[in-house]
Amino acid sequence: MAHVYCPECGYNNPESARFCARCGAALVRPEEGESTEAFTAPELPENLDPLDDLGVHGAALIVRSGGGRAGETFSLETGPTTIGRSPECGIFLDDVTVSRKHAVVTQAGDRWELEDQGSLNGTFVNRERVETAELSDGDELQIGKYRLTFLQR
Repeated sequence: MAHVYCPECGYNNPESARFCARCGAALVRPEEGESTEAFTAPELPENLDPLDDLGVHGAALIVRSGGGRAGETFSLETGPTTIGRSPECGIFLDDVTVSRKHAVVTQAGDRWELEDQGSLNGTFVNRERVETAELSDGDELQIGKYRLTFLQR
């Protein structure tokens, strides 16, 4: 036998009841079935580059989660880019889980390298703690509570 729970007091009423036997509130009946809609996604061109939409040329770090900044994009310059809690850093991540000067991203030719600067909580690339690591397109970085993705054309 099915039951209907009162939305006001939570009392378990019989299925045939229209009002709660305990508090007298009107009972809400669950709707029969769910409705769904189907759609077809539009065809996208094969040469679509996600960095074009962001106005970024070259390499970039995109915040995936942490600090309410998901989606924020940082273009990496040819010189060293410091990541840290200090406002003087090229990539400023304002949280106590991030050291003042946490890590540095540098470019050497066509390679990009991440180097931890002795941070307390460590720097992670693809969920492994690293002192230095060569970055590849799609690598996930974790700096404090922030998760970032490295993208490169």
